[in-house]
Amino acid sequence: MNQKNSSERLPQNTLTDAEAQNLKFWDEVAPVHFKSYEIEPLRQGRSVIDSIQRKELYPVAGKSLLHLQCHIGTDTLSLALDGARVTGVDFSTESLKLAEQLRDELGLEARFVHANVYDLPEKLTGEYDIVYSTKGVLCWLKDLDTWARIVAKYLKSGGTFYLMDTHPLLPIFDDRRVDELRVAHTCYHEKDAIIWDDDLPDYADSQYIPKNHTCEWQWTLSDIINAITGAGLTVEFLNEHPRLYYAGFPGMVMDEEGWFDFPGKYAGMLPQTFSLKARKP
Repeated sequence: MNQKNSSERLPQNTLTDAEAQNLKFWDEVAPVHFKSYEIEPLRQGRSVIDSIQRKELYPVAGKSLLHLQCHIGTDTLSLALDGARVTGVDFSTESLKLAEQLRDELGLEARFVHANVYDLPEKLTGEYDIVYSTKGVLCWLKDLDTWARIVAKYLKSGGTFYLMDTHPLLPIFDDRRVDELRVAHTCYHEKDAIIWDDDLPDYADSQYIPKNHTCEWQWTLSDIINAITGAGLTVEFLNEHPRLYYAGFPGMVMDEEGWFDFPGKYAGMLPQTFSLKARKP
C-alpha cells in the first residue's frame, strides 16, 4: 500500500528476507500512523468502519471476530465498539504496542496476538464467527493458497470471511501522474517479490518519507478467488468500487465520507477497491 515509483525483483529464495524487510517498514511507520490515522473518533466513542463494510458485513455485535494484519488496531477496536468480540493479529511489535495502548486508553475488550499470519496456527487456537482482513493486506502476502487455508481453519462452520482491498487493476498504473494513466507494471503475480524503494511520502502522512523500502507481491482477482474457493470457502459476492481508501495518486479528490477518486475525466471510471464475502460450509 506504500506509494511506488521504482522497483526491482527480489529472488524467490529470499522470501524470508522480504518479510523481515517489511517488518522493519511497519515497525517504523507504526508511530507515524498512530498520529495520522483516525484516532480521535475512537476516543470520542465512534467507530471508524466505513459505510461499505457496514452494509456488506454488519451486524457484528455479539460475534467472535479474528482480524488478520490488524496493524495499530483502529479497525479492530472499531469492531469492538460495534459489539464484536475481537482478536487482532499482526507481525509488527511496534504496531501491537500502540494497539494495546489505544485499547487500554479506550477501556475496550480486545485481544492482540503477535504473529506472522503464516505462523498463526502455532500461536492461536479456536474458531471464529468472522475472519476479517481489510485495506492494504494482500500485497504483503507471499503465498495466497496457504493464507486462504489459514483463514478457513479459523472459521466456524457457517462462519464469514470478509475481505476488502485495493483493486488489482490499480497498481498497474504509474502513480506519479494523474493527468494521463499509464500502464507501468504487470497485473499478474510473479514469484519474486517487488522491491519498492523511493523517496515518496507515506500514504498516511504526506510529510513523512519512510526510511525502509518494502517488498510486495501482486495478485489478480482470479488468484484471490481461486485461493479462497480452493480452501473450501464459498464466495457469496465480489463487489468492485470506483473509489479508494487513501490518496494513491497525486491530485485525488476526497469525498465527504473520506473516500478518494481521480479528478476530471477519470472520475468514477475505474474500479479502485474491491470487497468479498465468503462462507465456510
